[in-house]
Amino acid sequence: MTKGKTTPFELDFDSYILQSEPEKQENGKLWQTAIGLQQVDGLTPSKYLYETAKRNIDGEITIEEAKQLIDSYYETRRGRTEEDEDTEEADKVSVRIREILAEKTFSFTPDLLLSIHKRLFTGVFYKVKAGRFRDYNISKREWVLDGESVLYANADMIRQTLEYDFGQEKVFDYSKVSKEEAIKHLTRFIANIWQIHPFGEGNTRTTAVFTIKYLTSLGFEVNKEPFEKNSWYFRNALVRANYTNMNKGIYMNTAYLEKFFRNLLLDESNELKNRYCHIKYNAKTTKEVTPKVTVNVTVKLSVNQKKILEEVKKNPFVTQEELAEIIGITRKSINENMKKLQSQKIIERIGADKNGYWKIIEK
Repeated sequence: MTKGKTTPFELDFDSYILQSEPEKQENGKLWQTAIGLQQVDGLTPSKYLYETAKRNIDGEITIEEAKQLIDSYYETRRGRTEEDEDTEEADKVSVRIREILAEKTFSFTPDLLLSIHKRLFTGVFYKVKAGRFRDYNISKREWVLDGESVLYANADMIRQTLEYDFGQEKVFDYSKVSKEEAIKHLTRFIANIWQIHPFGEGNTRTTAVFTIKYLTSLGFEVNKEPFEKNSWYFRNALVRANYTNMNKGIYMNTAYLEKFFRNLLLDESNELKNRYCHIKYNAKTTKEVTPKVTVNVTVKLSVNQKKILEEVKKNPFVTQEELAEIIGITRKSINENMKKLQSQKIIERIGADKNGYWKIIEK
């Protein structure tokens, strides 16, 4: 599943779940949530993952057998590309999230975060140790912040900071507040946990799984659709909830995250658009946050390169898979054209391959 675009496999899968027997639909919703959460890193599960999920929903195979099938599928593949590795991550993490969400267990401790991360990413991440707090400091350039980064917790203080926030949450008395106030409080707690950023990679997906488990433990009936359909918005809202720049008149703002949680817990229908989270977005004066840019006219561009630039203007986070589908050429052709645009210094990549974005260089 790619950001902002529905895949044919997803449409077929959603239709399949709607037509399933009622007792199978809950299992299907867990799968939809698990698959949807791959959006936060721009990952797209394979057709094989969807087929395996259907077999599990029908009761043909257990979740453990589904995991084994996915693992075996990738053990037999050779000569994999970077794109294949991304799909492998999406498939393996999806089936593991589905497994964890179905379990009727919960422990309100920082160690649960470690456990979730370890279970999701063991054998998936190679540069990051699964199930261990990061031991280095990080920054991440964010599109919603115009390339700036949230200030994350110092690596030396991760355990202490988590224990403090968990301790504060543990003594909070929800019986003395309204449901509205409870949602505001929960929003800030989850935002704080995410800002600590205990892990170098996989932090948002780990936080999301923990959040669903925690809310369920509190007795909330969690509408998982926001995580399924708007997980990228969830991440952007977390960013805005943790960013302050007094010089620019920007302060931590949980309003965007609160809308997500109100949809999640009160079954409201607040509009969740990523552009609303951008620090330059103003609903009264603009409809888009992407500025109009002009490209040096001395550079000769092909028809496909012009189309690529138009799509990047609309959505800086557009993936090469999305571009291939929109423009109607192969992903290899998209990749070759984008490399040419980069070499001509017309576009540049900001941030990592998985959670970065494209920027058109103004001339």
